[in-house]
Amino acid sequence: MAIIQVTSETDAPDGVERATAYGWIVFALSFGLLISDHMARQVLNAVFPLLKAEWSLSDAELGALSSVVALMVGLLTFPLSLAADRWGRVKSLTLMAVLWSLATLLCAMAHSYRLMFFGRLLVGVGEAAYGSVGIAVVIAVFPARMRATLSSAFLAGSIFGQVIGVSVGGQIAATYGWRAAFLAIALSGLALALLYPVVVRESRLGTKGRASARTPMDLRALPRQLFGSRAIVFAYLGSGLQLYTTGSLAAWLPSFFNRYHGMALDRAAQLTAVYLLISGTGMILCGMLSDRVARDTPLAKVTLATGFAATSGLFLALAFFSPPGTGQLVLLGFGVLMVASVAGTSGAMVANLTPQAIHGTAFATLALSNNLLGLAPGPILTGKFADTLGLVGALRLVPLSCLLSAAMFLLARRTYLADLERARSGGQG
Repeated sequence: MAIIQVTSETDAPDGVERATAYGWIVFALSFGLLISDHMARQVLNAVFPLLKAEWSLSDAELGALSSVVALMVGLLTFPLSLAADRWGRVKSLTLMAVLWSLATLLCAMAHSYRLMFFGRLLVGVGEAAYGSVGIAVVIAVFPARMRATLSSAFLAGSIFGQVIGVSVGGQIAATYGWRAAFLAIALSGLALALLYPVVVRESRLGTKGRASARTPMDLRALPRQLFGSRAIVFAYLGSGLQLYTTGSLAAWLPSFFNRYHGMALDRAAQLTAVYLLISGTGMILCGMLSDRVARDTPLAKVTLATGFAATSGLFLALAFFSPPGTGQLVLLGFGVLMVASVAGTSGAMVANLTPQAIHGTAFATLALSNNLLGLAPGPILTGKFADTLGLVGALRLVPLSCLLSAAMFLLARRTYLADLERARSGGQG
């Protein structure tokens, strides 16, 4: 049996030597746009009760308005990320942000379910490749040893965007109506989209961070680079299955608090925002822990992801099988603390196991799994189950995806060291 000589994850060949002030500026603006991205996505969930009453919608129809965004992200993230790798990442990110902001503005003017559905579909088109291309831009200007921390911190922008979207959106909707909530988020997104290309320049991202239009991508080798190891395939699957839970909770917690805890719309939105904030904090802390532990023992990163996924599922199951009250809310808090914790590990695994020249496309593949396995089916399936079992009955099924995610990371652990060594030596397959 071959001996795998991997002692740390700090000696990856890609990335810069140290963090710089410009790198942190790039991170801040990219992070801000990701927040805008998920504000546009999450504001809908805060106004579910208002739309349900105004248009007499079923839970399945409400879930579809949320799921269509993730579905479009899942379908388009790969081709749009591939195009961004070749055409230019900064230009691509700017166009995406303008599109999702204008689509959110369309939602503010919608006077029927069909028009709202179309607006939400366009939001998904605009957001399709932002997460994958954005993180590729960020890690291009930071050292490789910071990848799990950066991946988790950057992707935590999605959680913080949901926090702002659901809390601010819910508050605006309760005071001025749901249309005003969409309008405010659309205008803030447009402003940031126009600022982004003024500050972030393609030429300052470094040679490996630039678009590869002048260095043609080897499309024949791309499948081997993206799927050439068992560990990376199981990382895709584990991340996607875990995000089924994340997507379901983000969509339905406001309605859960409204129906089962008797909270008004704005109070339910505010409490949901607190739980999303807990989730984002957990994502960052777990990513930092993974980087620290993996400096000397790379395999520990995957072991931690397995434990995080399983533990989050256990606490969430205990919460939804408990009666409404303080005990249920405490258990729910422990569950959401770790429910998004695998994001940093998954991102780091994908970055470590693929060449930096295709990182936008590699993260698009991760986003494809996240959306098609998790964020797209989570809200709509939970809504369909809720029409039959009641919302709490549907939420009791959600933690099963955490256990499946843990199983995927456990399988990835078996070959991670060998696959990491092969990636560092330039091997494929």
